[in-house]
Amino acid sequence: MTVEVFKTNVNKRKYAKILLDHIHKTFSGYNANFDLDDCDNILRVQCKKGTIRSKALILFLKDFGYHAEVLVD
Repeated sequence: MTVEVFKTNVNKRKYAKILLDHIHKTFSGYNANFDLDDCDNILRVQCKKGTIRSKALILFLKDFGYHAEVLVD
C-alpha cells in the first residue's frame, strides 16, 4: 500500500467533502481523507495498488482553486 500526505489550504469541511467525492471519482483506487483539525489541513491519500500520482493530484486540486504540496517527513 502506498500513502502520500499533502499540506493544503482547504479549510472548510463542505469543500473538503466535495473534493473527496471528485478525487474518488477521478483517481480510481485512491482512498483519501482530510484532517482539517491539523494546522496543515492534511490530505492523506492511500492506494492499495500502484503509486499515487502526486503531481496529477496537485494539479487536480489547483483546478478547483486550492493549493497542495507533498508534506515531507
